[in-house]
Amino acid sequence: MMHDPHFWELIAFLVFFGIVFYLKVPGKVGRQLDERAAKIKRELDEAEALHREAQHLFAEYQRKQRNALKEAEEIVAAAEAEAKILVRQAEDELKTSLERRRRQATDKIAQAEKLALQEVRDTAVEVAIAAAGQVLAQQLQGAAAAAQIERAIGDVKAKLH
Repeated sequence: MMHDPHFWELIAFLVFFGIVFYLKVPGKVGRQLDERAAKIKRELDEAEALHREAQHLFAEYQRKQRNALKEAEEIVAAAEAEAKILVRQAEDELKTSLERRRRQATDKIAQAEKLALQEVRDTAVEVAIAAAGQVLAQQLQGAAAAAQIERAIGDVKAKLH
């Protein structure tokens, strides 16, 4: 039996396992495996927590983006409404200004017409008075005639003005 290689293999095998159990290798290996499993579990838990946090941040980002887009749309709508109001106000102011200028021009034209008519009347009166004075001067002679002519001219001027 001592010469049988299988016997020595069995002895080596038993000694090997004896040493392994004596040095508590299975417990150490088990603890290392348990520690490694715990470490992997912690890393997985941490990764899961980071994943949840990332999902939360992503959802919050999407909500903020939607809110920003909505706010931008509201700002654009308000700006468009304000622009329309400003355009209407400008149109109204332009119409008012044009109407006021038209009235002013019409008033100036009417005043110019009155002034022109008054000047024509004044000129006509002066021409008529001068003509009447010449006619009376030719028909009447002397100092009494001159006084009567002056009085008549004064009366005509007073009545025509």
